[in-house]
Amino acid sequence: MFRRALNCAVVPVLAVFTAMSTLSPAQAEEIPRAPGHRLVGHYDGSPAAAVPLPGQAPPQHPFLAPNGRSGMHSDAAGSATSPWSGPLGKNPRVTSEKIAALGGECATATFDSGGRLVTVCGTFSGFKVKLLDPGTLATLAEHALPQRSSTVEAITSLDFSKIFKDTSGGAYFYLDDQDRAVLADSRQHILRLAHAQDPDGSWKFTVADDWDLTDQVPHDCVGWTNLRPTGTCDPVTSVMPDWNGLVWWVTRQGRVGTVEPRTGRIRSIRLGGEEIQNSFSVAEDGVSIVTDHALYSFRATADGVPEALWRQPYDRGTGTKPGSVNQGSGTTPDLFGDGYVAITDNADERMNVLVFRRGADVPAQRRLVCKVPVFGAGASTTDNSLITWGNSIVVENNYGYENVTSLLWGKSVVGGVARIDVRADGSGCDTVWESGIRSPSVVPKLSTANGLLYFYEKEPNAWGIDAWYLTAVDFRTGERRWRQLTGTGPLYDNNWAPITLGPDGTAYIGVFNGIVAVRDTG
Repeated sequence: MFRRALNCAVVPVLAVFTAMSTLSPAQAEEIPRAPGHRLVGHYDGSPAAAVPLPGQAPPQHPFLAPNGRSGMHSDAAGSATSPWSGPLGKNPRVTSEKIAALGGECATATFDSGGRLVTVCGTFSGFKVKLLDPGTLATLAEHALPQRSSTVEAITSLDFSKIFKDTSGGAYFYLDDQDRAVLADSRQHILRLAHAQDPDGSWKFTVADDWDLTDQVPHDCVGWTNLRPTGTCDPVTSVMPDWNGLVWWVTRQGRVGTVEPRTGRIRSIRLGGEEIQNSFSVAEDGVSIVTDHALYSFRATADGVPEALWRQPYDRGTGTKPGSVNQGSGTTPDLFGDGYVAITDNADERMNVLVFRRGADVPAQRRLVCKVPVFGAGASTTDNSLITWGNSIVVENNYGYENVTSLLWGKSVVGGVARIDVRADGSGCDTVWESGIRSPSVVPKLSTANGLLYFYEKEPNAWGIDAWYLTAVDFRTGERRWRQLTGTGPLYDNNWAPITLGPDGTAYIGVFNGIVAVRDTG
């Protein structure tokens, strides 16, 4: 899962938060680099040759934009794979767009049918849905979303963990098959936003649909006119359509619901005592959702009510680790291979990668395929999605990263990346390779067109320089092929945002001050 991205608040900005704004349309400004960028390497390694991976891509969802274009995790299955190539490291060029005076992180990035970026960027005044030129990163249009209650709470209490642990308000969204962005805002409304170009050449967003969930979702939330609410506030975490076109939604406090878009009918249930902070994945055989207690497979009844097909508890440990948003799995479920679903648990000593058979008729004693411990004892967790291709799984260690203040002055995390394969006969899993890559918090990606994994790397620096790199790793061997400096300082910290590979071969990274692009020029 992507976690706590779009978090744009730290204590020093309190005095200026009211003055923060996005840049005017069609204007782009580079993100400033911190001192020290001349003292670190800018490029290591050598260009890679594209070696496509054999295998079959996840099925194309009938109500989503094409695979690779539709959301944070690339497709309905949550594979985090791209069908086109990312940069190969041939004289890479780095550009960026600064979104706000401070903050402005652009996280989930999607691509419309014209190749333009549709993204959500966070500022103090609220999230903004933006249409960006993929080459210049200039803003073509934007639509303001209401401010999240966590931002108000953070400012009034000086407790910024409230922002850093909030995954709601539009951070997760998807692009549908008609280029419309679908998201849940902080009012507990699901919006469907279309964008179009006017005769004068300018672009604009319009609200095509607005579904109000407040009859079924508690919404007495903190705001500037409601600083001491007496009721309950349950933010909506994520939305996704199923194979029949129902729009599913989940909330932090365990509500699971659907919207029938043609009639506006809303149905929901609640998983009592369970929390949902991750997104979810969808296949033709059901909807896979992970809470902080268990993994579920759902389908909708004829009336649209979510119905659990099965529930699989996992080891949630005894507490929240540094690098996790809660005491539970940090992954969006991955649907892959021959009917498998993978997550990680929150076991105390070492986190485990768990693979299950997801069929509704699988006997309980046969559901678990494998349980593989990863990374070092007492320093093992992830709060990002896995990568899956064929029968392979790639997992990243986020232990020790909390937010943009975690790695200042040259610090880094213990790191680690591992590839695990499910055996062809389904009898278990094996670790194929392990790498020491330190990728603190990015949602990584795999290009199946060139065989490279992409991470966002930061190594310890004795001089206190915070240097951030886009790093390409060979999927087959785990070997680092090359890395390119994107920038220095906390404004280049991705703060849980993903890498997104564009149709033109560019890698985009949401960073604390906006968005960065890395593209080959050789």
